[in-house]
Amino acid sequence: MSDRGYRRPRPLSPLREHLRDTFWFAPTAGFVSVFVLWLVASEVDDAIVAFLRREEAYDELETLVSLAQDTKTIVTQISSAMLTFIGVVFSISLVAVQMASGQLTPRVVRIFVRSRISKATLTVFLATFLFSLLVLASYESETDPRRVISVPLLQSLLTLALVGVSLLLFVVYVSSTLRLMQVGPVVDRIARDSFRVLRRMPRGPEGSEGLGALTGQVMYEGRAGVLRDVDTARLVRVARRQGIVLRLIPRIGDFVVPGTPMFAVHGGAAPPRHRLRSAASVSVERSLHQDLAFGLRQLTDIALRALSTSVNDPTTAVQCLDRIVQFLSVVVRLPLGTVHHRDRAGKVRLVQEGPGWEDLVDLAFEEIRWCVAGSPQVSRRLLAGLDDLLLLAPEERKQPLVRHRALLVQVVERTVPVAADREFALLPDRQGIG
Repeated sequence: MSDRGYRRPRPLSPLREHLRDTFWFAPTAGFVSVFVLWLVASEVDDAIVAFLRREEAYDELETLVSLAQDTKTIVTQISSAMLTFIGVVFSISLVAVQMASGQLTPRVVRIFVRSRISKATLTVFLATFLFSLLVLASYESETDPRRVISVPLLQSLLTLALVGVSLLLFVVYVSSTLRLMQVGPVVDRIARDSFRVLRRMPRGPEGSEGLGALTGQVMYEGRAGVLRDVDTARLVRVARRQGIVLRLIPRIGDFVVPGTPMFAVHGGAAPPRHRLRSAASVSVERSLHQDLAFGLRQLTDIALRALSTSVNDPTTAVQCLDRIVQFLSVVVRLPLGTVHHRDRAGKVRLVQEGPGWEDLVDLAFEEIRWCVAGSPQVSRRLLAGLDDLLLLAPEERKQPLVRHRALLVQVVERTVPVAADREFALLPDRQGIG
């Protein structure tokens, strides 16, 4: 492998990705921010009233009190209506998510969960509701300008501003949700996420010095689940301090159970277990953070559901094949397989197995090829994609593509009895059937 493009992982990368997979962090941060905003606005309002009283500007203060009383009615209406509005909007969203997962694949739900506009909309809606409650608590029953202590004028104006932002986000959110109910934007989003993973994947030089003798293993002790990602920066740091090389035994996306080996130790004693305990994240489902093959898995799932007899939507399968071919055309010349993570001195400290070229090709085409019988649109698109990849692939990576092309031809010849139909189904076409 070439060391061109090697990027050491950022230490907080797994934490940041885990927070993006949650729906509680953004609203919680919004609650804290809006409470701080209310405290600041309350202090400013108190300072304005105190200044006017010191200057004995009671006429101006009376005007402020009158204006604040007028805005109180608006804030009251906002407070009572916002929570209902939130419930209606996100009930519609749940229906949209259910429809998308039923028509495409349940894996697309993660797109809604990770959507920045969804989290921003929920955060601003809830923040507006909370801020309006805090502002209502700031209103005084006293209207005499000589005795009033606080006039929540700035707070009321900020409430109106938050309502304006909420309405704007609502329009953007509905537009975004409707787009994610369409096949094209969903497969495009999966492809873009896959390319983002590809850009983050470290591609360093292989370690010519070897790993050293196997001196131990570290067993997994957590709950059973899917290995979603590892904190590679932390593992490299632990291995450097210990003077060893760690090798991650399961691949990202593998299902691990307690008592099975997680790390192999080469060249020295195993590090204390507490240093490795939180370095590997196991969850109930896969994530695209470090899983290069998960994007292809999602595209393949959507294509397989579209080709099922209950759905029978070959055009959707062709759209998935478009993105599959696009992804493979990018990785066809990239180094794949084993990744060697190095410390600052250039020594290999962590070895991580990844999917190879043949693994990705099999994942992309094997199951779809089994379902192309009776769908000339898909067989034509699949042949065109394989031919395009054969033009791009270096000689050492053509064999899996040639094998899948030959198997596809055999499937069509075996399942299509009419010679003219076979000829039509085996004619490469990037659009399937125009």
